[in-house]
This record gives sequence, structure tokens and C-alpha cells, in this order.
Amino acid sequence: MTTDALFAQKISRIRQAGLYRQMKVCHSPQGARVKAGDREVLMLSSNSYLGLCTDDRLKEAARKAVEMYGTGAGGSRLISGTSPIHRELEAQVAFFKQTGAALIFSSGYMANAGVISSVADKNWVIYSDRLNHASIIDGCRLSGARTVVYGHGDVNDLENKIRRYPSKQGLIVTDALFSVDGDLAPLPALVATARRHGLLLMVDEAHATGVLGKNGGGAAELFGIKDGIDISTGTFSKALASEGGFVAGSAALIDYLVNTARSFIFSTAMPPAGAAVSLAALDIVRTEPQRRSTLMEHAAWLRDSLGRAGFDVANHPTQIVSLILGEPRTATAFSDRLMARGIFVTAIRPPTVPAGTSRLRISLMATHTRGDLEFAVSEITAVGRELGVIGREK
Repeated sequence: MTTDALFAQKISRIRQAGLYRQMKVCHSPQGARVKAGDREVLMLSSNSYLGLCTDDRLKEAARKAVEMYGTGAGGSRLISGTSPIHRELEAQVAFFKQTGAALIFSSGYMANAGVISSVADKNWVIYSDRLNHASIIDGCRLSGARTVVYGHGDVNDLENKIRRYPSKQGLIVTDALFSVDGDLAPLPALVATARRHGLLLMVDEAHATGVLGKNGGGAAELFGIKDGIDISTGTFSKALASEGGFVAGSAALIDYLVNTARSFIFSTAMPPAGAAVSLAALDIVRTEPQRRSTLMEHAAWLRDSLGRAGFDVANHPTQIVSLILGEPRTATAFSDRLMARGIFVTAIRPPTVPAGTSRLRISLMATHTRGDLEFAVSEITAVGRELGVIGREK
């Protein structure tokens, strides 16, 4: 069998399962509305939660950084040297997260994979939430540790698993805000469990950083338990509208990771312009809290409106609204019909979600307007009726 025939056969099976994916081209920045093809559509699938991807202050920060430092970092920071702007970003992340130190990575994926595979080894047990992000799952695999998966957000199951699989060295790891369902991890209970059993607690704040908490510090700040988190990771690529990932924790932890995290040591650093944009975004997060309040008001209104239209909408107090539709083809058809009506929202299907739970994942921006949301509810409701997902309004 030729290479073409081999992979054509594999693609055919993916198509038959309703899981074929294609990239849609956007000819404009990631704003509340984007140009897809030859027309403007409402964007409901972007992680630019605060609407900063189009902010002129971030663009200017990038321009200045390119003029001062050039377009790329040139290599690994341990080989080619580091720039002051990278050091400044790490200092600001540590201040933002109220930790002793921080370290930046080229992506959030590399941060999670690098941290977990450096912290744990075959003598450890890692207790991982069932719905954790792929980067956490891969980090667990790379570490060689025994990985024990506990039920999603189920602290009782976690306690049972800890008793069943005890370890002198162990790590509990969880997303803070789960990006597909939009729900929050039970962080206060996880902190208590970690302390009771002498385990480290690692929390990925990727979708919560900049969005949750009084100062945008994330779910740990929202719950008031920042001191209970041993390792905090996240990304600049969502609410902060840049790129790269970070880990925040004690100075000793960060020093250790500089010397052991393979995804840091063997990767070229994020471009200086990315660091500059991240710094500018952090400043906006601190000084413009109304963006967060507007975002959450949008999400609450949309959840309520879609619920009253007949959809089964989970009541999670975050910027992500998930409409579970069931089979992949239903979700794909729903997404395609919405695009034809001027709304960009992507169908999420296995393996991203379990079989039978394909859905539309709606992610909102602070820069959406009430008119945008009213249009979305009208069109989503119309398509829901066409496909038999909902009946008449409640």
C-alpha cells in the first residue's frame, strides 16, 4: 500500500465517523466579528475572552519590541541568552500570581508537559482529573509516574483513589476552568485534600487567567486559596491575547525547572514581541476590571436566554457556554448551518469530548455587544428547531 493510499484510508474512516476536521480561514484579526471567506461573521469560538487581540496598545507594544529586540529570540535562553523583556515578564507573572518566581515557556502545552515530566518520576503517583487538558495528560505520560485518574471534579473519588494508590511522593493536577464544559474545579476541597495527604497541588489556570478573580488572577484568586496552590500554570494565548505559557511557584521550583524541564531547555524562547504583548495585556487586566464584569454579564445573559429557548445549558459561572448535542454529525450540521447564517461556532467532537457528547462550545468576548448576543440566540434557536434539537420555546 502506498503512503497516499494508507492515509487516504485512514481519512476515509475519520469521515465515516463524522469526525473529519478542516481549518476555516479568517482574513481578519480575532475580534467579535471576523471575515471568513468573503463575508463578516459573528465569532463565538475565540479564546480572546477580553477582546484584546485587536487592542491598539498591544499592537504598539509588539511594534516597539520588534524594533528593540528583533523578530525572534534566536534560540534557547540557556544557550543564546535571555532578554530583559523575558525577565520582566516572569517578574510580572510572579507578582500577578503572588508567587516567589515564574518561568515562561513557548506555549501553555509545553509548560504543562515540561513541568509535570520534570516534577514527577516513576516513584511518584499523579492523581489527574478525568477531563484534564491533553497537555496535562501527556505530561503525566512523559513523567513515567503512575497516573491515577479520578472522576471529574469528584473529591470523594479522589480521596478513595489516594487511599487505594498511596504514595510518599504524589501530585494532584487539575484544570482550574475546564475549557469544554466551562465548569470550575473544586479548588478549596482539592487544597484541603492535598494538605491532608501531604501531596503537591498543580492547577492549570489557562482559561481562568485574566478572567476570574477580583484582579483577574484566576480561579485560585476567585476562591481565595492562592496560598494552597503549589504549582500554577497557564498561558498568555487566551485572555492575554499573546502566545506562550508560564509556571508560577516557589523560587526553588523555578530554579529546578530551569535545570530540568526539557520543553524549556530544548526550545527556542517565545519572541520578544510576544513577551511585550503579554506585559501590556497584564497591565490592562489589572487596570480595566470592567472587561471581566462585562464578559460575565454577557455569559449569564446568554445562558439564561438559551435555557429559556429550550436548550439544556449548564449553569457554570464562566465565559464558556456549552450546548451538548449528542452525535458528531448533529454538532457538525449545527455548526455548518450557523456559519451559513453568519455565526462562527465550531463543533467539538471526540476525541476532544467523550462519545455521545459532541457539542457547540460558545466562548464569549467582552467586546461582544448585546445586539451580537441577541442575534446569536435568534439564529441558534432557529437552527435548533430545524434540527429537532429543541421544540417550541418554554
